Amino acid sequence: MTDKKRQANSLLGRDEIEAIETLARSRRRIRDELSKAIVGQAEVIDQLLICLFGRGHCILEGVPGLAKTRAIRSLAQTLSLSFNRIQFTPDLMPSDITGTEIIEENKSTGVRQLRFVQGPVFAHVILADEINRTPPKTQAALLEAMQENQVTAAGFTHKLPRPFFVLATQNPIEQEGTYALPEAQLDRFMFKVLVDYPSEDEELRIIELTTTASDVPLERVFSGDDILRLQELVRLVPCTNHVMRYAMRLARATRPNEPGAPGFVKSFVEWGAGPRASQYMVIGGKARAILHGRYHVSTDDIRAVAHPVLRHRIVTNFSAEAEGVSTDHLIDRLLDAVPDAQAPDLDAIGAKRVLEA
Repeated sequence: MTDKKRQANSLLGRDEIEAIETLARSRRRIRDELSKAIVGQAEVIDQLLICLFGRGHCILEGVPGLAKTRAIRSLAQTLSLSFNRIQFTPDLMPSDITGTEIIEENKSTGVRQLRFVQGPVFAHVILADEINRTPPKTQAALLEAMQENQVTAAGFTHKLPRPFFVLATQNPIEQEGTYALPEAQLDRFMFKVLVDYPSEDEELRIIELTTTASDVPLERVFSGDDILRLQELVRLVPCTNHVMRYAMRLARATRPNEPGAPGFVKSFVEWGAGPRASQYMVIGGKARAILHGRYHVSTDDIRAVAHPVLRHRIVTNFSAEAEGVSTDHLIDRLLDAVPDAQAPDLDAIGAKRVLEA
């Protein structure tokens, strides 16, 4: 055992070290399995895995036809998780998501009683398709489920299955007749992931894959219990005070009224990210570290998850819109403006890479 691995072992324990090594190997297996059904989108898949193992929820934004639904369904199948798709429409009611009480009569006694019929939210992986197509009352029906892992109906609480992972999709075009998610609800999502067009070679491969009769079965890599254990493991990954402070400085630098905020933030930002952004950057950094087979979080991990964590938490002003300045452009400038010099005691935690990603 190397010195760095021995140091990490003293912090995490032998079982946790073995679990990290297993997860790093399984990450490649998951990507190999998904490549049978999904062409490209490797970065999107990695961000979905980080979000899942970080016990968060995710917004996927992209134009129709980019295999968002197919990717989520395939991911659920690979991880042995149940999957439900909810198509959000203007006439969708909260009970259509959570479930409802029905009157049921006992034929032998004639006694009538209420019975709760579970809605589609009772699954491990929920695809909230085009969530901005439904009114706020129905959008809010997901809030308790996302935050508390439970549903309340007729005064009774019903626990949701674990793990529980919500992926909401949004279409960036055709915004007429849509209901933008309130900022308070957006903040409940750990990541906002952008799904872009495929390359020319990838698009040709998509055509070949989807215009034949072949249906390649996907092997299962994890079980639900495995995922729960790995979600707990993420919380145990060491993170130095230096790295946590770097995540905090990034979040605080997005606030235009914060002393020392960069000039471009004061010029283009109306509201910055709250404390939940710092928390999610650290959790996302921990999940990314163990997915890459490392025993601790570095500032590189924080930088890697900064865009999906911050892009839906920064509210730009009219000047930014007029000059075509996007939140991603502002985050790029923030990463250049906020220093991330490594702390001298960082190696004491054990930065050994046990497997190549």
